[in-house]
Amino acid sequence: MSNQGRSYCGELRLSNVGCEVKINGWVDALRDHGEVLFIHVRDRSGLVQVVFSPEFASDKICKRAAKLRKEFCIAVCGQVVKREKGTENPYLETGQIEVMATDLSILSKAKRLPFQISEKAMIAGANIKGMGPVAEDLRLQYRYLDLRRPTMQDYLIKRHRIHKCIRDYLDEQGFIEVETPVLTKSTPEGARDYLVPSRVHHKHFYALPQSPQIFKQLLMISGFERYFQIVKCFRDEDLRPNRQPEFTQLDLEASFIDEDFIYKLIEEVTVKIFAVGGISLPQPFPKMTYQEAMDTTGSDRPDLRFGLRFVEATDIFKKTGYGIFRQIIDRGGCIKGINVKGESEKLSKNVLQNEYAKQIVPGFGARGMTWMRVIEGQLESNIVQFFSKEEQRAIIKRFGAESDDVIIMIADSSYEVVTSVLGLLRLHLAVRLDLIPQGVFHPVWVINFPLFKLGDKGITSIHHPFTAPDHINFDPTDHKALLELHSRSYDLVINGEELGGGSIRINNSEVQHRIFQALGLSEEEVKEKFGFFLRALDYGAPPHGGIALGMDRVVSMILGTSSIREVMAFPKNRSAYCPLTDAPAMVAREHLTELGLLYPSKPK
Repeated sequence: MSNQGRSYCGELRLSNVGCEVKINGWVDALRDHGEVLFIHVRDRSGLVQVVFSPEFASDKICKRAAKLRKEFCIAVCGQVVKREKGTENPYLETGQIEVMATDLSILSKAKRLPFQISEKAMIAGANIKGMGPVAEDLRLQYRYLDLRRPTMQDYLIKRHRIHKCIRDYLDEQGFIEVETPVLTKSTPEGARDYLVPSRVHHKHFYALPQSPQIFKQLLMISGFERYFQIVKCFRDEDLRPNRQPEFTQLDLEASFIDEDFIYKLIEEVTVKIFAVGGISLPQPFPKMTYQEAMDTTGSDRPDLRFGLRFVEATDIFKKTGYGIFRQIIDRGGCIKGINVKGESEKLSKNVLQNEYAKQIVPGFGARGMTWMRVIEGQLESNIVQFFSKEEQRAIIKRFGAESDDVIIMIADSSYEVVTSVLGLLRLHLAVRLDLIPQGVFHPVWVINFPLFKLGDKGITSIHHPFTAPDHINFDPTDHKALLELHSRSYDLVINGEELGGGSIRINNSEVQHRIFQALGLSEEEVKEKFGFFLRALDYGAPPHGGIALGMDRVVSMILGTSSIREVMAFPKNRSAYCPLTDAPAMVAREHLTELGLLYPSKPK
């Protein structure tokens, strides 16, 4: 059977009635009515019902059709006819027509399936027998079958359209796509590198890039001015639900620009790609400083779809007689709280005291929790008697409390403990009390991050060592002053998910040297790891900056999937293992020896 003049299953309509068509695809479902066989044929475009009947097909073709099973790959010729009244299937785009087969070729047979692939019932409104949840590792083991499902195909097709939308828009803005090396040099960027041994240079290793950071900056120094790339990156780090060892990011960089250029550009890109998924984002995106985000939500990835913002209460209790608060304040601690509006019925005394105070909050890392319910304008709790009338009135006023509100406070000598615990509690309560509106998207730029943080091994970069500080006159040996420096960096956050981040870069080799010095790198280490880059900065590096968006997370959010694995063609599982190919796997000893990783065994 020739493939000339092929029609696509999902595109056939009433306008095709009377036409002779040729279709290729897979048997999605079958229904045998004795002399008449009904099947759904599926290709990338969708489904169409095909009928094998002695009225149209020869006895030979009908007997061949009787051998069909699910997922056989076939080619069919036939005539498009309108379905009889009452037999239409409104759940199919092609549900008003069917193809009366006149010829059939079985292109390839299929074994018994490990799980159900069909997603459409042949009879309108019927359930699909055997359709239900499938273990993810089984889906990944037979990913080529899993990807035949229309839902999965739709995800990847829409991902393609999102990528195309990005490419088209950035091309209009003068950006060019440039590929950067995959085999590169290991540099400290915050996570462990995947290393690739060199056969030619024994005991030397390439690293797979965590990002194209240095190369895109070199492209700016090279004078390309506007670069982008939709690129694979690799990080050997502990997995989380929305993290993979290899991932895709939109990476871009531009010269002679400032933060406002990036904000405007990325907002336009983000609005356009969310529109591909039918989502309208409000513009302009608001901005929130890192400090405000931590002070009011306990996270640098604030979810702003709901309230429960923190209220500062330390000053209310400066002269308190309540011993626990008194001790914490005397040690330089702080007290913050949230007002859960109108939820005193769901957050009863028993729930607050026995669930939250004794189990949930200690599990988040706090030593305790203070709660108060507002009943008829008065505070009620097991410790309210320890607070003066003046303090009680101040609490009600500060928290804007009304009857049936619940006030929860965390007090600790550590600001980090207070904000982190209250941040976890904020999210927990929002989920428990169903306070997060569905179908709402709240983007925000988080800005003014600290440049450095204090880690176990001393001063480290919050983002990466090429981020420009908010001022360049700093002493790299003054740790206290270094921790007070802010960076010219920015993160794009939507609904509590960090979708990307970037910064204005350092384009002065002297400033870059001092950053490395602040990070405790010796001159030898700097020369070994970054000598080529610092040399490039000495040749007229333009001011520049950029950003990277995690495309797996972005597409997953746009399409509303439960995991980024749903929008990746061949992801690893939660253990960074591929059930399809059994990767990672052992390799032959001879191969390791050839790479200089093992010495040949001595003859006996």
